[in-house]
Amino acid sequence: MSLPVNHPRSRPISVGHLRAFDAVARHLNFRAAAEELSLTQSAVSRQIQALEDEVGAALFLRHTRAVELTSAGTHLLRASGAALERIDAAVRQIRQSAGRKSVAITTWASFASMWLIPRMEAFQREHPDIDIRIDASDAALDLSTSDVDLALRYAVPASVPSSAIRLFGEQLTPVISPWLLRDRPLKSISDLTQHTLIEAGDAHRTRHLEWLTWQRWLDAFAPAQTEALAGRSRATKPKFSPKRWLYFNYAHQIVQAALTGQGVALARMPLVAQSLANGDLVEALPQTRMDSPLAYWMMKPPRGTERPEVKAFCDWLLREAAATREAIGEVPDPDTVDHMD
Repeated sequence: MSLPVNHPRSRPISVGHLRAFDAVARHLNFRAAAEELSLTQSAVSRQIQALEDEVGAALFLRHTRAVELTSAGTHLLRASGAALERIDAAVRQIRQSAGRKSVAITTWASFASMWLIPRMEAFQREHPDIDIRIDASDAALDLSTSDVDLALRYAVPASVPSSAIRLFGEQLTPVISPWLLRDRPLKSISDLTQHTLIEAGDAHRTRHLEWLTWQRWLDAFAPAQTEALAGRSRATKPKFSPKRWLYFNYAHQIVQAALTGQGVALARMPLVAQSLANGDLVEALPQTRMDSPLAYWMMKPPRGTERPEVKAFCDWLLREAAATREAIGEVPDPDTVDHMD
């Protein structure tokens, strides 16, 4: 006589019985599991039986005085144990934060580490009762469905929604460690050939970010300089070649390399304004600042009433943005002045 074929069930199992399974699997004892769950031993046994019916396989071997996991039970425990731990951790976090004021911000790593985080202590002094969560990621989020309160982004004006608030624009400028200048003077563009130049390694492959390259900067400023130095026409000027190139993926890595004297970086003014102000970096050729089409923006989700803590953070952020504009000497663009503050 042929045995009946057990067809695997395709629908997901209910999660109500997983607590009982987890307790029995950890204790390998129905009585101890029942005590932990404040249930009767027969109630736990019924839950395990119902779960086995849903899974379609035995999860335990029931001996007279012992319980043993089957291979199916061991497999399920690996998944369910980790899942229940994550659920419990999430519930604890929700319970701890219930009733607390908080603001969730999404931005990208370089902006978080170079501009936002160094200023956060001032906000925390003003608002010690507000928790801050920063998600530093390059991934774009759907603000209408995500749980973030603010998005801080770096983009050209045409790519941001009309509701975006412009924080500040950008200029690019060569920066260098002051102690490196002691060994290698940098008074003109031709002196750059004696230095290592640092830039973003992937900028040439990314739309708009090509503005951050030395090539773009050299195209803007080197022709006139090299013609004057060499006394030749543009068509016959010598090819510009630095001592070496050094490439990184992120802006904060580029600036860190410049701070440690590894070369000259073409830096974004808003991100190095503080380093220039305190003398950690020197603007090597201040007459060669180059405007960038990119700007820094604050975007809010399309929600209803803004919570007081989010408004407080936005007001603080706009004040800090105004200070940055002043530090970099930015003149407001008439086309965007309505979005400046």
